[in-house]
Formats: sequence, structure tokens, C-alpha cells
Amino acid sequence: MEATVAERGQITLPKAVRDALGLTKGTILKVELEGGRIILRKSVDDAVSRARGRFRLDGFETTDAAVDALRGRGRPGAGDDT
Repeated sequence: MEATVAERGQITLPKAVRDALGLTKGTILKVELEGGRIILRKSVDDAVSRARGRFRLDGFETTDAAVDALRGRGRPGAGDDT
């Protein structure tokens, strides 16, 4: 596969590469130089930062307490192991 460097230094990654790595608009790639090679890595931090904030405890002391409340057991902040 090949990619051409455009006038402003941009390249387009082949669709097969984007699909294989799950790259979508806004995905952050880390750029590294290794000898005479350019290494692009999908940023793990990117996925973590997007997920962060989706799973909050919202008043629960532990995830177990939150799960128990969702299942109808316990109360917020109880933290019991029943």
C-alpha cells in the first residue's frame, strides 16, 4: 500500500488500514520515528478519555454497591457485600 504526501504535509491512510484499526474521524494517532521509519500507533489514551465519565458511581461508594442497587438490592452508598 502507498500514501502520497500532499502539499501541506498531509497523507490519507488507505481505507483498508483505517478499517482494520477502527480509525474514525477524530481518532488520535501517536507518531514516532524509529530509524528511517514513521510509526503510527492508535492512542490508547484516546479510547480511555472518550469512555471516561460514562461510568460514574453517582453517590455509590463502590461499583459493587452500584450494581446491587441496579439489581434492586442495597441503597446508594451502602457499600455492603450482600
